[in-house]
Amino acid sequence: MSNKIETDRFLNDLEKVVQARSEVAKAFNCMTETLEKAEMEGKKSSGALGLEREIEDVKIAGENYQKGVFRLLVLGDMKRGKSTFLNALIGENLLPSDVNPCTAVLTLLRYGPEKKVTVYFKDGKSPKELDFKSFKQDYTIDPAEAKRLEQEKKQAFPDVDYAIVEYPLPLLEKGVEIVDSPGLNDTEARNELSLGYINNCHAILFVLRASQPCTLGERRYLENYIKDRGLSVFFLINAWDQVRESLIDPDDLEELQESEDRLRRVFQANLGEYCVIDGQNVYEERVFEISAIKALRKRLKQPLASLEGTGFPEFMGALNTFLTKERALSELRQARTLARQTTTRVQEAVSIRIPLLEQDVQQLKEKISSVEPEFKKLTHIRDQFKQEIQNVGDSKAKAIADSFRSYVLNLGNTFESDFTRYQPDLKFMDFLSKSRREAFEAALKQAFEQYINDKLSAWSLTAEKEMDSAFLLLAKSAENYGASYSKITNTITEKLTGKKVQTGSNSLPEDNSPAWAKWAMGLFSLASGNFAGVAMAGAGFDWKNILLNLITVFGISTIIGSVTGIILRPLYLALLGMGIGVLQADQARKELVKAAKKELVKHLPQVAQEQWQPIHDAVKECFNVYDKEVSDRINDDINSRKAELDNLLKQKESYEINRDNELKRLKTIESDVYSNFQKIDSVYDNFLQAVA
Repeated sequence: MSNKIETDRFLNDLEKVVQARSEVAKAFNCMTETLEKAEMEGKKSSGALGLEREIEDVKIAGENYQKGVFRLLVLGDMKRGKSTFLNALIGENLLPSDVNPCTAVLTLLRYGPEKKVTVYFKDGKSPKELDFKSFKQDYTIDPAEAKRLEQEKKQAFPDVDYAIVEYPLPLLEKGVEIVDSPGLNDTEARNELSLGYINNCHAILFVLRASQPCTLGERRYLENYIKDRGLSVFFLINAWDQVRESLIDPDDLEELQESEDRLRRVFQANLGEYCVIDGQNVYEERVFEISAIKALRKRLKQPLASLEGTGFPEFMGALNTFLTKERALSELRQARTLARQTTTRVQEAVSIRIPLLEQDVQQLKEKISSVEPEFKKLTHIRDQFKQEIQNVGDSKAKAIADSFRSYVLNLGNTFESDFTRYQPDLKFMDFLSKSRREAFEAALKQAFEQYINDKLSAWSLTAEKEMDSAFLLLAKSAENYGASYSKITNTITEKLTGKKVQTGSNSLPEDNSPAWAKWAMGLFSLASGNFAGVAMAGAGFDWKNILLNLITVFGISTIIGSVTGIILRPLYLALLGMGIGVLQADQARKELVKAAKKELVKHLPQVAQEQWQPIHDAVKECFNVYDKEVSDRINDDINSRKAELDNLLKQKESYEINRDNELKRLKTIESDVYSNFQKIDSVYDNFLQAVA
C-alpha cells in the first residue's frame, strides 16, 4: 500500500495534531480573556457589549481543544487476538492476553504520568483505584463461569460501569484513547453496552481472525450495529501468518498463494458492503491483513523496530490518513468557523457602539425606538423556526412510532422463514430429560432474543434514516431563516450607525449566517465527547446518542423480555402435546416454529401497543433538545443586541463617557479578537499544508 508508515512517522504526525490543537486552544483562551475583560471594563465605561454567549462558546471550545483526543473503539469476538493487537499498537505488553474477553469490563486506555487503574461504578459508589495486578485478580473470572453467566444473561460485574487505565505511553500521550470492549458473543446486554459507545468514538477497529473468517456472530454484529450507520470502521484480519502454518507444505508458495487468495475472496464477500463510503469502494483502505503477535514481539525487542511484514505499517498509514487528513482537519475547520463568527459578532458590536457614543440620551432613545420593529421581526423568525421544529418533531415521532407498531405487527408474516436460522437443535430423547430440557429451554430463549434483537436493529436503521432526513430538512430551514435573520440584523446596524453594511462577496454562504444558525446547521459543535454517556456538554447536538439512551437499550431489553417470557411456556405445552418423541426431525422443527409463531402473533399487538408511547416520546425528546438549544441561542442573540443598547443608554444616563478612551478600548478589543482569529486561521492553513 502506497501510504504505509512506520510507528515513528505515525507518532510524529499525531504530534502535529497535538501541537495544532494546543495552538488553537491557546488562541481561544486568549480570546476568552479578551472578551471577559472587555465586558468587565465595559460596565465602568460605555456598557457591556452583550457577548455572554460568545464567551461561553469560545471558553468551552478552548477547553475541548486543550484536552482533544482521538478515541478508537476496539471490537472483536473472543479469541481474535484483540489484546495482543492492542499491546502491539501501544508498543508494550500492557493488557493480559490470557483473559477471556467476555469477562472484561469496558475499559478506556488513556495517557497518565503514572500506571494506574480506576474502576467506576453505576450505583454512585466512589471510584476505586487499583494496581494492574489487583485489577486482573478482582475483575476476571474463569471461562466456565463466564459461559454460565452468558447463558443466564447475567453480567459478571453488574455494578461496574467502566474502568480507566492510565499509562505513560507515547501513543496515548499523543492524544489517542482506546476503548477496549467485551467480546461480541458475550451477553446481549454487553453488546448493547458497546453500542452505547460507538457514537462517541472517532473510529472502530474491528478485529477478526484469518482462521475463522466471518462467523455467524460477527456477521450478526456487523449487520445489526455497523451496516449503513455512517461509521468509520477498519477491519483487521489478525493471525494472517497462520495461513502458511495451516498448509501441509508451508514452503509451497503456489499453494500458499491459492490459500490466501481463497481467504481474501471470503473476506471480500463478507466485508465489502461495509467498505463503501459515499458510493466509493474503500476496501483497500479499510481492510488489513495483520500479525499482531509478530508485531508485538518486534516492538518488545525494539520499540521503534520496523514492522514490515506484519501488516501494521499499512494499517497505521490508513489510520494516520483518517485521523490527520480527515478528522483533525474537520476539527480545525470547525475551530476556524467558531473563531470567525465570534470575530464577526465583536466587529458588529463595536461598529454599532462607536457611532452611538456621540449620541446624547434623547438621540439614543430615538435610535433604540427606531429598531423596535426589527427586533419584533427577529422574534417572529425565532417563533417560526421553533414552530417548524415542533411540527417536524411531532410528525416524525408519530411516524416512527407508527412504523414500529406496523413493523412489530407484521413480524408474524415472515417468522417461519426468518426464525429457521436461529432455531436450536431439537433432540427428542434429550427433551425427556429435565436437565437437557432446561438446556434446550435456555437455547430456545437465546434464539428468540437474537431474533428479536436482529429485527429491532433492522427497524432502528430505518428510524435513523427518518431522523437523518428530518434534521437535514431542519438544517436547510436554519440556513434560510438565518439568511433572513442576518438581513434584519444588518438593517438594525444600518439604522443605528447610518452606514450600509457590506457583506463579503468572496465569503461562503454560511460565513454570513448568524451563530445560532451555524449551530443549527451542524457547522460546528462544542460537544467534547463524554466517555460515560451522552455528549452534550451544554452545547453541540447528537440526536443518535439521545435516541440511543432513551430507546435502544430500553426497547430491546423490554421487548425481548415481553416476548420470550410469554411464549416459552405455551411452546413446551404444545410440543409435549404433539408426542414429540416420535416425530421426525424436520417435521418437529416445523411444528416448533408453527407453535412459536402462534404464540408470538398472539402477543405482538400487546408489545406493539406498549412500546408505541416510549418510542414516540424518545423521538420527540430529540427534537425538544434541538428546539431548546436553538431557541436559547436565538434568545441570547436577541437579548445581547438589546442589552448592548440598553447598557450604553444606562451609562449615558449615569455619567459622561470619555469618548476618546472608549474608542481606543473598543478598537483594541476588536483588534485582539481578530488577531486570535488569524492565529487559528493560520494554524488551519499550516496544518493543511503539513498533512498534504
